[in-house]
Amino acid sequence: MTELIRNDFDRLALLEEGGWTHNNHYHPFLLRHLPVPCATALEIGCGAGAFSRRLAERSGRVLGLDLAPEMVRIARERSKNYPNVEYETADVLQWDFPREKFGCVASVATFHHLPFEGLLQKAKAALKPGGVLLILDLFQSEWPRDLLMDCAAVPASILFRLVKTGRLREPKAVRAAWAAHGVHDTYLPLSTIRQVCERVIPGAEVRRHLLWRYSIVWKK
Repeated sequence: MTELIRNDFDRLALLEEGGWTHNNHYHPFLLRHLPVPCATALEIGCGAGAFSRRLAERSGRVLGLDLAPEMVRIARERSKNYPNVEYETADVLQWDFPREKFGCVASVATFHHLPFEGLLQKAKAALKPGGVLLILDLFQSEWPRDLLMDCAAVPASILFRLVKTGRLREPKAVRAAWAAHGVHDTYLPLSTIRQVCERVIPGAEVRRHLLWRYSIVWKK
Protein backbone atom coordinates (compact mmCIF):
# COMPACT_ATOMS: atom_id res chain seq x y z
CA MET A 1 0.00 0.00 0.00
CA THR A 2 2.87 2.40 0.79
CA GLU A 3 4.25 1.94 -2.72
CA LEU A 4 0.80 2.55 -4.25
CA ILE A 5 0.38 5.79 -2.33
CA ARG A 6 3.89 6.97 -3.25
CA ASN A 7 3.25 6.29 -6.94
CA ASP A 8 -0.14 8.01 -6.83
CA PHE A 9 1.28 11.18 -5.36
CA ASP A 10 4.32 11.22 -7.60
CA ARG A 11 1.82 11.24 -10.49
CA LEU A 12 -0.39 13.86 -8.84
CA ALA A 13 2.65 16.05 -8.16
CA LEU A 14 3.15 16.55 -11.90
CA LEU A 15 -0.43 17.87 -12.16
CA GLU A 16 -0.30 20.03 -9.02
CA GLU A 17 -1.06 23.67 -9.91
CA GLY A 18 -0.96 25.21 -6.46
CA GLY A 19 -4.42 26.79 -6.68
CA TRP A 20 -7.51 26.60 -4.49
CA THR A 21 -8.46 23.19 -3.09
CA HIS A 22 -10.85 21.83 -0.49
CA ASN A 23 -7.84 21.42 1.80
CA ASN A 24 -6.26 24.86 1.56
CA HIS A 25 -9.72 26.40 1.96
CA TYR A 26 -9.28 25.51 5.64
CA HIS A 27 -5.68 26.69 6.08
CA PRO A 28 -6.79 29.99 7.70
CA PHE A 29 -8.89 28.06 10.23
CA LEU A 30 -5.90 25.90 11.20
CA LEU A 31 -3.52 28.85 11.43
CA ARG A 32 -5.79 30.60 13.91
CA HIS A 33 -4.87 27.87 16.39
CA LEU A 34 -1.09 28.02 15.87
CA PRO A 35 0.70 28.83 19.14
CA VAL A 36 2.36 32.24 19.37
CA PRO A 37 5.29 32.22 19.35
CA CYS A 38 6.02 28.95 17.54
CA ALA A 39 9.72 28.16 17.27
CA THR A 40 9.45 24.83 15.44
CA ALA A 41 6.70 23.15 13.41
CA LEU A 42 6.37 19.77 11.74
CA GLU A 43 4.01 18.98 8.88
CA ILE A 44 3.26 15.31 8.27
CA GLY A 45 2.44 14.72 4.59
CA CYS A 46 3.43 18.17 3.34
CA GLY A 47 2.71 17.49 -0.36
CA ALA A 48 3.82 20.45 -2.48
CA GLY A 49 4.39 22.52 0.64
CA ALA A 50 1.39 24.86 0.60
CA PHE A 51 0.66 24.62 4.33
CA SER A 52 4.35 24.37 5.28
CA ARG A 53 4.87 27.76 3.67
CA ARG A 54 1.94 29.19 5.60
CA LEU A 55 3.46 27.78 8.79
CA ALA A 56 6.84 29.28 7.87
CA GLU A 57 5.31 32.76 7.83
CA ARG A 58 4.48 32.35 11.53
CA SER A 59 7.14 29.93 12.83
CA GLY A 60 10.87 29.97 13.36
CA ARG A 61 11.61 26.67 11.60
CA VAL A 62 9.39 24.23 9.69
CA LEU A 63 10.09 20.65 8.68
CA GLY A 64 7.82 19.08 6.04
CA LEU A 65 7.76 15.31 5.53
CA ASP A 66 6.29 13.54 2.53
CA LEU A 67 6.42 10.04 1.10
CA ALA A 68 6.47 11.15 -2.57
CA PRO A 69 9.84 12.38 -3.93
CA GLU A 70 8.16 14.39 -6.69
CA MET A 71 6.02 16.23 -4.17
CA VAL A 72 9.12 17.06 -2.13
CA ARG A 73 10.94 18.28 -5.24
CA ILE A 74 8.09 20.62 -6.11
CA ALA A 75 7.79 21.77 -2.49
CA ARG A 76 11.46 22.75 -2.49
CA GLU A 77 11.12 24.59 -5.78
CA ARG A 78 8.14 26.58 -4.54
CA SER A 79 9.77 27.35 -1.20
CA LYS A 80 12.99 29.01 -2.42
CA ASN A 81 11.93 32.25 -0.76
CA TYR A 82 11.34 30.49 2.56
CA PRO A 83 14.78 29.78 4.05
CA ASN A 84 13.23 28.55 7.30
CA VAL A 85 11.51 25.56 5.63
CA GLU A 86 13.16 22.18 5.16
CA TYR A 87 11.63 19.21 3.34
CA GLU A 88 12.45 15.54 3.74
CA THR A 89 11.29 12.51 1.76
CA ALA A 90 10.23 10.08 4.45
CA ASP A 91 7.85 7.27 5.30
CA VAL A 92 6.38 8.49 8.59
CA LEU A 93 5.71 4.91 9.64
CA GLN A 94 9.50 4.43 9.71
CA TRP A 95 10.57 7.98 10.62
CA ASP A 96 12.06 8.49 14.07
CA PHE A 97 9.81 11.09 15.70
CA PRO A 98 11.79 13.13 18.26
CA ARG A 99 10.20 13.54 21.67
CA GLU A 100 8.83 16.93 22.74
CA LYS A 101 10.58 18.89 19.99
CA PHE A 102 7.86 20.80 18.10
CA GLY A 103 5.61 23.67 19.08
CA CYS A 104 3.17 22.55 16.39
CA VAL A 105 2.59 19.25 14.61
CA ALA A 106 0.25 19.61 11.63
CA SER A 107 -1.15 17.33 8.97
CA VAL A 108 -3.50 17.98 6.06
CA ALA A 109 -5.27 15.06 4.32
CA THR A 110 -2.65 12.50 5.34
CA PHE A 111 -3.86 10.67 8.44
CA HIS A 112 -6.43 8.62 6.50
CA HIS A 113 -3.57 6.90 4.65
CA LEU A 114 -1.98 5.66 7.88
CA PRO A 115 -2.80 3.79 11.11
CA PHE A 116 -4.75 6.59 12.79
CA GLU A 117 -4.25 5.86 16.47
CA GLY A 118 -0.57 4.95 16.14
CA LEU A 119 0.26 8.12 14.23
CA LEU A 120 -1.74 10.19 16.69
CA GLN A 121 0.39 8.78 19.50
CA LYS A 122 3.60 9.66 17.64
CA ALA A 123 2.42 13.20 16.89
CA LYS A 124 1.42 13.67 20.53
CA ALA A 125 4.83 12.53 21.77
CA ALA A 126 6.64 14.88 19.34
CA LEU A 127 4.87 17.97 20.74
CA LYS A 128 6.45 20.13 23.40
CA PRO A 129 4.33 20.81 26.48
CA GLY A 130 2.02 23.63 25.41
CA GLY A 131 2.41 22.64 21.75
CA VAL A 132 -0.59 22.32 19.44
CA LEU A 133 -1.68 19.46 17.19
CA LEU A 134 -3.52 20.56 14.02
CA ILE A 135 -5.13 17.97 11.76
CA LEU A 136 -7.39 18.40 8.75
CA ASP A 137 -8.60 15.29 6.97
CA LEU A 138 -11.46 13.44 5.31
CA PHE A 139 -13.94 11.09 6.96
CA GLN A 140 -16.54 8.50 6.02
CA SER A 141 -20.08 9.85 6.15
CA GLU A 142 -22.49 8.01 8.43
CA TRP A 143 -25.84 8.09 6.65
CA PRO A 144 -28.54 9.22 7.08
CA ARG A 145 -27.14 11.51 9.78
CA ASP A 146 -24.64 13.22 7.44
CA LEU A 147 -26.88 13.33 4.36
CA LEU A 148 -28.01 16.94 4.74
CA MET A 149 -24.53 18.44 5.10
CA ASP A 150 -23.11 16.23 2.32
CA CYS A 151 -25.82 17.51 -0.01
CA ALA A 152 -25.14 21.12 1.01
CA ALA A 153 -21.41 20.64 0.34
CA VAL A 154 -21.92 19.98 -3.37
CA PRO A 155 -23.20 23.44 -4.43
CA ALA A 156 -20.85 25.11 -1.94
CA SER A 157 -17.87 23.33 -3.47
CA ILE A 158 -18.90 24.34 -6.99
CA LEU A 159 -19.37 27.96 -5.94
CA PHE A 160 -16.06 28.19 -4.10
CA ARG A 161 -14.19 26.64 -7.04
CA LEU A 162 -15.81 28.99 -9.52
CA VAL A 163 -15.02 32.06 -7.42
CA LYS A 164 -11.45 31.00 -6.59
CA THR A 165 -10.37 29.47 -9.91
CA GLY A 166 -12.85 30.69 -12.52
CA ARG A 167 -13.89 27.15 -13.46
CA LEU A 168 -16.49 24.68 -12.29
CA ARG A 169 -14.28 21.59 -12.21
CA GLU A 170 -10.64 20.62 -12.06
CA PRO A 171 -8.91 19.74 -15.35
CA LYS A 172 -9.76 16.30 -16.72
CA ALA A 173 -6.27 14.87 -16.09
CA VAL A 174 -6.40 15.95 -12.45
CA ARG A 175 -9.86 14.44 -11.94
CA ALA A 176 -8.70 11.16 -13.52
CA ALA A 177 -5.61 10.98 -11.31
CA TRP A 178 -7.59 11.62 -8.13
CA ALA A 179 -10.22 9.07 -9.18
CA ALA A 180 -7.52 6.44 -9.65
CA HIS A 181 -6.07 7.27 -6.26
CA GLY A 182 -9.49 7.15 -4.62
CA VAL A 183 -9.95 3.50 -5.55
CA HIS A 184 -7.81 2.46 -2.57
CA ASP A 185 -8.56 5.38 -0.24
CA THR A 186 -10.46 4.55 2.96
CA TYR A 187 -11.74 6.86 5.71
CA LEU A 188 -12.82 6.47 9.31
CA PRO A 189 -16.28 7.63 10.39
CA LEU A 190 -16.26 10.72 12.56
CA SER A 191 -17.70 8.80 15.50
CA THR A 192 -14.63 6.53 15.50
CA ILE A 193 -12.27 9.48 15.18
CA ARG A 194 -13.88 11.10 18.23
CA GLN A 195 -13.56 7.87 20.22
CA VAL A 196 -9.86 7.52 19.43
CA CYS A 197 -9.19 11.17 20.24
CA GLU A 198 -10.94 10.82 23.58
CA ARG A 199 -8.66 7.89 24.36
CA VAL A 200 -5.36 9.34 23.10
CA ILE A 201 -5.72 13.13 23.30
CA PRO A 202 -8.63 13.81 25.67
CA GLY A 203 -10.01 17.31 25.44
CA ALA A 204 -9.26 17.64 21.72
CA GLU A 205 -11.68 19.73 19.68
CA VAL A 206 -12.96 17.56 16.82
CA ARG A 207 -15.05 19.56 14.39
CA ARG A 208 -16.85 18.69 11.18
CA HIS A 209 -16.49 21.15 8.27
CA LEU A 210 -18.68 21.65 5.23
CA LEU A 211 -16.39 20.44 2.42
CA TRP A 212 -16.16 16.78 3.50
CA ARG A 213 -13.44 17.56 6.03
CA TYR A 214 -12.97 17.41 9.78
CA SER A 215 -10.37 19.06 12.01
CA ILE A 216 -8.65 18.17 15.26
CA VAL A 217 -7.16 20.89 17.45
CA TRP A 218 -5.42 19.79 20.65
CA LYS A 219 -3.05 21.56 23.02
CA LYS A 220 -0.64 19.38 24.94
